[in-house]
Amino acid sequence: MQRRAIQALSRYGVCASRQFSSKAPDRQIGFIGLGNMGAAMAVNLAKAHKSVILQDVNAKAVERICSKVQGGLAAATPAELAGKADTIITMLPSSPHVHEVYLGANGILSTVRPGSLLIDCSTISPETARLVAQKVAEKGGSIDFVDAPVSGGTIGAENATLTFMVGGPDAAFLRAQEVLAHMGKSIVHCGGPGNGQVAKLCNNLLLGITMAGVSEAFNLGEKLGIDPKILAGVINSSSGRSWSSDTYNPCPGVMEGVPSSRGYTGGFACDLMIKDLGLASSAASLGKTPLPLGAAAQQLYSLMSAQGNGHLDFSGVYTLLQQKPKK
Repeated sequence: MQRRAIQALSRYGVCASRQFSSKAPDRQIGFIGLGNMGAAMAVNLAKAHKSVILQDVNAKAVERICSKVQGGLAAATPAELAGKADTIITMLPSSPHVHEVYLGANGILSTVRPGSLLIDCSTISPETARLVAQKVAEKGGSIDFVDAPVSGGTIGAENATLTFMVGGPDAAFLRAQEVLAHMGKSIVHCGGPGNGQVAKLCNNLLLGITMAGVSEAFNLGEKLGIDPKILAGVINSSSGRSWSSDTYNPCPGVMEGVPSSRGYTGGFACDLMIKDLGLASSAASLGKTPLPLGAAAQQLYSLMSAQGNGHLDFSGVYTLLQQKPKK
């Protein structure tokens, strides 16, 4: 009965909260991609499993996570990892990286084991996600693949409170759900292959716009003489409230534990936001859908990056708006 209920919820895109035991089944997990997000996700996943095989182009990142978790093992290539693991999670920077890791000469599909579960948590184009899903299906061997991009930032990754937007068949979603539950609190079935990416692009389009808007409002408030903390209290209890204002505020001194409190280090890089807005723009062009606010936000983040700050968290757009025009 419970299984049927979960299936029904997943078909209608309803969030499925964690309903599973903290003790995971005895399966061999592999994780590829240990950046700011992936590293924290891998650590949380390792807490539920006896061992996790780790792989990244940065060997030091692998060593660092192996030293943090019990049962951490290293693999030199995606192919080596896929030959040893039967559940593989990937968290990679862009569509070309996903294409190479899954479909390249030393990629996952070159050695993947029959019956494996493949979960890609990267933010990429829906077209790339659907291509990988197609190649996995052609491979045969009862291998399941889902695209499962995330929302929640590094804070959500560290606290295992991420939201996963999952695209793939019902059966594959049900398999993936139990694994994802160790890294997030909300798991949403968005439909068929690539639809997780569609949901993520729409979400990040809105995130980029709202962060720019919140930054603009707080910069104006500061210039007009109001204490940013007082302004935050007003906005966060009024109609202007958003995640960018009440959870990830871009104004230094308003919140602790967010990038703006540590010089905009860590977090979600400006260049990655530019990438996501570019993906949204490309998808919109295919559908002839206008994105005037998205285009304006993309220009702001591009200007921030052009000033040498693309590696900083995207909320650093606040400092860009603070700059005085040159005379």
